[in-house]
Amino acid sequence: MKITITGRKMELTESMKQAAEKKISKLSKFFSDDAEATVTFSIEKDRHTVEATIYYNGMIYRAQETNADMYAALDRVVDVIERQIRKNKTRLEKRLRANAFDKSADFVGASVEEEKEFNIVKTKRYALKPMSAEEAILQMNLLGHEFYLFKNAETNDNNLVYKRKNGDYGLIEIE
Repeated sequence: MKITITGRKMELTESMKQAAEKKISKLSKFFSDDAEATVTFSIEKDRHTVEATIYYNGMIYRAQETNADMYAALDRVVDVIERQIRKNKTRLEKRLRANAFDKSADFVGASVEEEKEFNIVKTKRYALKPMSAEEAILQMNLLGHEFYLFKNAETNDNNLVYKRKNGDYGLIEIE
């Protein structure tokens, strides 16, 4: 696994780099060598934030944690990503091997955590209107949504704006 460690608005110490590499490399047991991991450390006042993203086979695993202690935030990020990996692995195995396992006496004593099925309860259709990102943010806020899909008037591409946890906004350009 290729690991990239960066610091935002801070100087990274060698011990922080080593700790991040050690913790993230524990996740390499789930991936082959072509996986890429990015770890970003940042500090705002007394809040230490660790953000980790792993790209593998078109899948993206991402976690962000904030804590007073940088190493505690790193531990939590690794735990969250490991949970995401295990959950996704179970879902993929279940999808690939539907009816592959016979529920026989072999599994009576084993406790298997069942994956919840996703129920789509509502479907909406609407035409994408050409507008700027600022207009899309205003529309999103008027609707009270966390994200808004629109056609960018400048590039004529489909874009998505979303509200981030810190109150800022993000833009995803869909090609």
